Formats: sequence, structure tokens, C-alpha cells
Amino acid sequence: MAEREVLRAEKDYSEQLNKELPGIIELAKDGKTGLSAALEKLLALEKQTRQSSDLPSTSRILETIVTLCRDAGDWNLMNEHVQLLAKKHAQLKLAITKMVQLVMTFIEQTPNEETKLSVIDTLRTVTEGKIFVEVERARVTRELSNIKKRKGDVAGAKAVLCELQVETFGSMDRKEKTAFILEQIGLCIEDNDYTQGTILSRKISTRYFGVANKEDSEIMELKLRYYEQQIQIAKHDDKYLDACKHYRAVLDTPSIEKDDSLTKQTLERIIFYVILAPYDNEQSDLLHRIHGDNRLAKLVPEQASLLKLFTVSELMPWSRIEQTYGQLLRSTDVFRIDAPKGETRWQDLRKRVIEHNVRVVAKYYTKISMDRLRQLLDLEMQETEDYLSKLVVDKTISAKIDRPAKVVTFETTRDADDVLNEWSGNMKSLLGLLERVDHLITKEEMMANIQPKAAKGKAK
Repeated sequence: MAEREVLRAEKDYSEQLNKELPGIIELAKDGKTGLSAALEKLLALEKQTRQSSDLPSTSRILETIVTLCRDAGDWNLMNEHVQLLAKKHAQLKLAITKMVQLVMTFIEQTPNEETKLSVIDTLRTVTEGKIFVEVERARVTRELSNIKKRKGDVAGAKAVLCELQVETFGSMDRKEKTAFILEQIGLCIEDNDYTQGTILSRKISTRYFGVANKEDSEIMELKLRYYEQQIQIAKHDDKYLDACKHYRAVLDTPSIEKDDSLTKQTLERIIFYVILAPYDNEQSDLLHRIHGDNRLAKLVPEQASLLKLFTVSELMPWSRIEQTYGQLLRSTDVFRIDAPKGETRWQDLRKRVIEHNVRVVAKYYTKISMDRLRQLLDLEMQETEDYLSKLVVDKTISAKIDRPAKVVTFETTRDADDVLNEWSGNMKSLLGLLERVDHLITKEEMMANIQPKAAKGKAK
């Protein structure tokens, strides 16, 4: 409604303000008494312009009031007038917006941090619940969050910033909105609140970082920040396949593609995290697609040779892997002993090698003794049984252990539905063959009946 009233301003006070404002501003320079008198005259004029819906004049008066208070160094008086003017009956929204935007420029001019916090608190109070100044409120809140963070209060900074639902702000530019959410996620990670960080990250659509915006360097920087945070979250939760996918998205960034050293580093991590991921159909498909990348042999040949071992159905004893690739792997921040979770990932790699070997054995054997299986896997008996049991539980392989006979049988267990479906398929195939045979027999009989008649006709 305020915007409509502005369009129907009853009176234009521009000329009156041009005459009176210079004198009022000069009066304000005469100490506190002069400032008080100047503010009284300005408030009287503000009432007239506001009631007449004269937006330019009202905005001009509001900006003059806060500027005079700032110039006089009386920040408390400025805060009082900001709140007073914003609460005026039928105050024009655009006038409030311009006043808030002007006061925001004064924040960096405050003499000390206490004064700065008081100005920020005033602006947050004035803008609370007002959609037309939601962007200004978000920016002021971010400034408050930064102050808390500099003081070491990360939890407080996170609480202040994350209370804002910027994804619902229609007036905020998408680029700024994305940067704002990334800052929220960053504070959650710093506060070790990875759950909330994951929830907040879902508010960002990865399509925004797609081909359409690939030439925009600022958006690509936001993309790298986003995936860096996602990689941190994935590493914390040991979600290796997610980490691999995020690194693949990072690789598809112009700044990374142009730099061979960054490309090499990213490819190396893609390989490491895909082989660390537990085996399933998605992991297997991604593993083979990564192996088909032509850049691997050129930039990371040793890592590529390790990756290749996981793509072929051949045994690879852990002792040989450790001897061949141990030094290379241990020199990276993924498997280094002093790196966060470096030893955990090293043990996970050993598990993936053993699980690969078990799958290979299950592919080539229908029955095998436990002792022979232990030799092939290069493990102790109990550890062999543990890995075998785990893969059966995960439904990666199908096997039964005959403990008295110490024999493992690899077979695919089928339930009644599978057997019935197979029988139904066989019967359908059989009936189809019978129908075709019947058709061929009928055809032969018809041909046999035609031939004697044709021969008899020729004889006549």
C-alpha cells in the first residue's frame, strides 16, 4: 500500500526543503542545543512529508536526521531516532529502506566495537519481520556473525547467521544468496555440526554451477567453495563415494582443468576415494568410468595402475599392494599416518583389497576349502571367515560354510519366487517351440498334398 500512496503524493515539499534544510544543517552545528532544535524542525517536516506520501522528501529528511546525529558523534541519539522514525505511523517503506542502507554505511565509521554492536543491534531490531529490508537485515547479521567469529565465539556466530532463511529471500541476488549459504555451512563445519551443515548444503542447487555459468569466474569460485565443504563433510562421515563424486565435480572446473598440477592432484584423490568406497553397483560403474579417463595414464600413471587392479578379476595379495604402492600412498594426505583418519583409510584400503579377492575367488570357484581360501587371501583363518561372512551379509556374494568339513560353497541362493519364475519361463519357451514345430509339420503336410496333384496334372 505504501508504494501506491507514493505514486499519489498529495504535495511536493522539495522546494521547501531546498530552502529550509541548509539553515537546519547549519543550526545543528551549534552544539547539543542546536542539534536538538534542528532535529525538532526536521521531525516536524518529516510528519508533513510522510502524511503527504512525498517519498523523495521523506527519504531526504530521514537521511539528514541520521547524518546529523552521526556528524555530532552521538551514536545513541542516532539509534533512538532510527527506531523512532521506523515506527512512525504509515511510514513509507522505501524511506525506511534508504535510511537503513545509509546507516549501514556508518557501521565502519563507529569509534569502537561497542558502538558498532549497538548500531548493528538497532538495525536488526528495525528490520526484524520486514520483508522489504530482508536483504539489509541479512547483511547486518553477517557483520554481527563475523564479529563473534573474530572473538572466537564460533557457536554464537553460527547461531546468529543460521537463523536466517536466505533461500526464501526473493530480493537477494542468487550469487549473494549462494555465498551466504556457503558461509553458514562453513560455520557449521567449524563448529563440528556436520549434520546441520549437510542440511544447509541441500539448499544449494548444483545446477547453478553447470555449463551455463561455466564462464563466470565468481560462480566457479563459489562452486569450488561448495565442493570443498562437501568433501570435508564426506570425509568426516567416511562417505568415500560421495567424496569421489565431489572431486569429479571439482575436476570439471575451468581453473582446475587449466592447471596440470591441480588436475593431477584432483585425479589422484578421485582414484583413492573410489577404491576406498564399499563395493556396489554404483561404485563398480564409477570405477570403470574413471578407469576409462585418458588423462590417468599421462598424469598419474602409478595411481592408474593401482586402479586397474580393481577393474580386473585377478587376485592381488595385500602384501604385494603394500610393497608396491605403500610408499606412494603413505606420502599423500589421504593415507599419511599423521593425517586425520589417515590410518583408518589405510585399514579401509586393506579391507577393499581383501573383499576384491574374495569376489574373485567366488567368481572362479564353486567349492573351495577354507585352508586354500586362507592361502589365496593371505589371511588368518578367523579373519578369512570374518570377511567372507561380511560379504555374504552385505549380499555381495552368496556362500555357505561347512565348518565340520571346512569347505566353502559359492552358490546363488534362490527363493521360491525365483524358482517359480524360472519354471514359468521354461514352460513358455517349451510351448513356443511346440507351436513352431506344429506349424512346420502342418506346412510340410500341405506341401506334400500339393505336389502329387501337380504331378498328376502334368501327366494328363
